[in-house]
Formats: sequence, C-alpha cells, structure tokens
Amino acid sequence: MDKEISVWFDKEGDYLEVTFDEPKKGYFKEIKDDVLQRIDSKTGETLGFAFINFSKHFGTMEKPEEIKLPVLSV
Repeated sequence: MDKEISVWFDKEGDYLEVTFDEPKKGYFKEIKDDVLQRIDSKTGETLGFAFINFSKHFGTMEKPEEIKLPVLSV
C-alpha cells in the first residue's frame, strides 16, 4: 500500500497540518516556535507536522522564514 501525504489548512485558525499516511492517535511535540511534530504514541514514529500562526511565517511568501524539519524514513 502506498503512503500518502495530506495537507490541511484552516485559514480562519491560521493553522496548517501535514500528515503522512492514514491518521493515527498521537501527540504533538513543539520542535520550534509555532512548529509541532505529531508523534505516534505507541511507536514514536513521526506522523506529521503542524504550523500554528502559519501566515506569520509564510503569509506573503515573498521572504518566508526558513523552517528545517527532520528527514523522515518511510
């Protein structure tokens, strides 16, 4: 089965979430201001990332803030 990446953006909440594969239960760990890593509670596997105050970092896209995320092995 192929894995999928899903991206969801809530404009009103200014929240963007990226998930890998099917949704699973997990928890969020803040890895940088406004950047959260979603982690599987059982395996410790990264399930995705969430960006709070998304437009603060990427609003105009003219000069977005660089955000480095860990490389994932799938």
